[in-house]
Formats: sequence, structure tokens, C-alpha cells
Amino acid sequence: MAKNNNLTKKIIIALILGLLVGFALNFFAPGLFGIIDPYVLYPLGQLFLKLIKMLVVPLVFVSIVLGVAGLGDPKKLGRIGTKTISYFLVTTTVAIVLAMAVGYMMKPGVNGTFDTEGASYEAAEAPPVIDTLLNIIPTNPIESMTSGNMLQIIAFAVFIGLALAVLGEKTSGVYKIVEQTNEIMMYLVNLVMKVAPYGAFALIASAIGKQGWDAFKVMGMYFTAVMLTLLIHTVVTYGGTVSLLGKMNPIKFFKGFAPAMSVAFSTSSSSATLPVSMDTAQKNLNVPKQVSSFVQPLGATINMDGTAIMQGVATIFIAQVYGVDLSMSQLLMVVLTAVLASIGTAGVPGVGLIMLAMVLKSVNLPVEGIALIIGIDRLLDMTRTAVNITGDAACAVIVAESEKKHVSSNQNSGLSV
Repeated sequence: MAKNNNLTKKIIIALILGLLVGFALNFFAPGLFGIIDPYVLYPLGQLFLKLIKMLVVPLVFVSIVLGVAGLGDPKKLGRIGTKTISYFLVTTTVAIVLAMAVGYMMKPGVNGTFDTEGASYEAAEAPPVIDTLLNIIPTNPIESMTSGNMLQIIAFAVFIGLALAVLGEKTSGVYKIVEQTNEIMMYLVNLVMKVAPYGAFALIASAIGKQGWDAFKVMGMYFTAVMLTLLIHTVVTYGGTVSLLGKMNPIKFFKGFAPAMSVAFSTSSSSATLPVSMDTAQKNLNVPKQVSSFVQPLGATINMDGTAIMQGVATIFIAQVYGVDLSMSQLLMVVLTAVLASIGTAGVPGVGLIMLAMVLKSVNLPVEGIALIIGIDRLLDMTRTAVNITGDAACAVIVAESEKKHVSSNQNSGLSV
């Protein structure tokens, strides 16, 4: 634990230094930033990102195979799956409702001058929800792995894990190989994390150096509203459910999961942070590997509370900027569309803005309004990614606690991990 705390301190210090250096370069020496960023900050940040992304697909595959095989009983898998998806849907609904409430209270789009005539945004089409659900089953698992289609990788791994659990001793050799592969992946995760502080510094300094204060001059209230909602949702929703349902002190939870949150903040990618978040949940929060290996990869793909909060505040903000009063039925449509979009756009690049475009279209708001928020979306994306993975970890803690009562009846079924 002391080693993890030391790493957390180093990453937090690196983030603070990155913020200061980024603002200083943007404000005092933009010319120097133009030299340092492409030759120092950008390469260092991308090196760190590529190192952890390199581990995502093999780690997710072997972890889920081991987790499902360890569960043994398909009924247990179904029970855990039901709890996980239910928690994700409920918290996403809470997030979007809370975001709209804060949007109406703070009114970020009422005061200020916004250039709506110059706003231009091309909305990308998101696949229908039913197509996404059907496409979960891969026709070519190898292609799914090479393209990084996480839902298909998860589905294939679940099938392999079930087969290992059912066949038992017949496939013990294969199980052993997967188990040893997992050990290799966790060793590599720990190795990559040694460069995390340097990568975090470079990523933050580069992002802040490009954005600076200019992005906040007009969009300050919108930025504040999103950040406030993210904070409330994290502390109240996650902290509350971890305390009531997970039987864990929220302070212990947030302190233990801080290393993963800091990496998520710097990378802005739930999938890229997955190796770190799983390792942190298992070691610091004592989440069983079987539960963590199923809940967190699934959450990194379909659980987007932070993104839902952005959508809620952005929808109200854009409606206020364009002077549109949304009816109660339209507000309910926003909630429904945002929740369904979190599943329907899983794994789609640029998912946050695609989901927002879907929400705006559902209530006939101009999609061009997205152009108003793109300027500071990169900075908000850092924070909402940290919120997204924190929700995954909270769910893992709660599912693990709820499964304790079933341990005695299932401890002898399947293979033990």
C-alpha cells in the first residue's frame, strides 16, 4: 500500500506541475511552447499512452476469461451481470438528471455573448442500439482484437471462460496458460506505471498549453457547471452507494482508487486506464479478481456517467443560448436518449460528442451548438473520464460486497483463481 501511495503522490505532483507549466507557457511564452510541445511534451505523453494502450486488449481478454472461469456457475455470471448493468443504468440516469438540474440553477447559457452564427459542427451518425447489441457477438474474434472492439472482445472472453469452467480438468492446461499470461500482463502494468508521473506531466502540460485561459473567458459558467456536477455526482452518488451498498468508508474508497483516477485524468481514456484501474481496485479496494475482471472492462465500455453529465449540462446550455424552452416531455426524452446512447455508442470514436449530437437531435436543438463547447471539451474530458472509471470501481465494490452471501454455496464450484 505504501508503494501505491508513493506513486499516487508522484502522479498528483506531476499533474500540478503540468498544469502550472502549461498555463505559464501559454500565457508567458507561447512561442516557446510551440517548440517544446511537438518535440518534448507530445512525444513523452504519447509514449505513455501507447505503452498502456498496448496492454489493454490482452489484459481485458485474459482477465475476463479468468474471472468467468473462476465464477464457475453461469447463474452467478448472470447474477453479477444483472447487478452491474442495473447499477450502470441507474447511476447514468441520476447523472443526467442532476446535470440538467444544475444547468437550470446556474443558467450557464443565459448571460454572455456567444457566436452562434459562426458555430459549425458536423454530426456523425451513431449506430442504432439494436445493431450495437447484435454486433456484440464477433464474427471474427481475431479481427475484434486487432481493431480493439471491446464489446466483442468481452463477449468472446466470456464464452471462453464459460467453456473452461464447464470443462474443468479437461482444460486445466489451457487455464494455467491464461493464468500465467495474466501474471505477465500485471507485471507489465506495474512496469509501465513507473513512467506514469512523467507521462501525466507531459499530457497535462500539452493540453493546458494549447487551451490556456482563452477557452474560459466565454465558457466559464458552462465549465463551472459541469465540474460542479461531476463533483457532486462523485461524492454523493458514488460515495453514498459505496457506503450504503458496498459497506466501505467512502474516504477509504477514494483514497485507494486515487492512482487510477489520476491516470484517467491525464489520459482522458477509460479504456487506456483500464489496466491501472483493475490493478488498483484489486490491490487497494480488495475487489476479487473475478468481479473486477468482469465489471470494470464492461464499465469502461458502456458506463459513461461523466459523459452523461456533460450531455445534460450542454443540452441545457445550448437550449439557453438559442432561447429554447424545453418542455417536461423533452427533458424526459433527453434522459432516455442519453441513457440508451451510452450503450448504443459504446466503442465508437469521439463517443461523447456523438452522444451529445443524438441527444440534441432528439429534442430538436441545433447540433451546431456543439461547436460552442468544443474549445474546452478537452479539459472537461479529463475530469469526466476520471468520474467514469470511478463509477466502474464503485460498482465493482458493491457487486463484490453483495456476492459475499453467495460465497459459501459457490466456493466449490468451477475453478478457483
